[in-house]
Amino acid sequence: MSMWELDIPSADPEVRKKRLRTRMAAIREILGPEGRARADAGIAKKVCAHAAYEEADTVFTYLSVGTEVDTREIIRDAWSKGKAVAIPRVVKGTRKMDWYRIDDFDAIEKGAFGMEEPIADPDRLVEVPGKGSGAKAVALVPGFAFDLDGYRIGYGGGFYDTFLPEFGGTSLGLCRIQQLSEDPIPCGEHDVPVDFVIKA
Repeated sequence: MSMWELDIPSADPEVRKKRLRTRMAAIREILGPEGRARADAGIAKKVCAHAAYEEADTVFTYLSVGTEVDTREIIRDAWSKGKAVAIPRVVKGTRKMDWYRIDDFDAIEKGAFGMEEPIADPDRLVEVPGKGSGAKAVALVPGFAFDLDGYRIGYGGGFYDTFLPEFGGTSLGLCRIQQLSEDPIPCGEHDVPVDFVIKA
């Protein structure tokens, strides 16, 4: 039994995920600003060297807040290489996200759940490539934790569980090594793994 399973007995995967989510949030805090920054720099370096990222024309990415794995350096790298960068805006009353292209960090406002979201400019709305489209696109996916098969513990909103099955590019889960589980993460029928877990 690993540290992931200690004190988390339950047959219900959603209950176990909720408890693991609490534990992983605590681990984020324990790492501290310096520990998180070191890990995030390593993750950014690996993302930028990943073949799917190098080939991508468009990067679909969350804009990190708080103790999330930082995405700003990756975004700056994407801009420097002429890639389009799109960040999500929650569609109220649904589990869906609209994606808008940003060219700097100015066209952003405080949105749902305290997240920073793009301004809803219809001229900057980006169509998400569907399965089988052959699109050269990557999505950077957040999470409290990932396992070796790419399953994740998200924030409970279900937004990426809705997004990932429809996304036709390559999905990269960003994970600090302390939040990678060698044991399978409990998952339900609607959970979809990322294609690759980028860890450091």
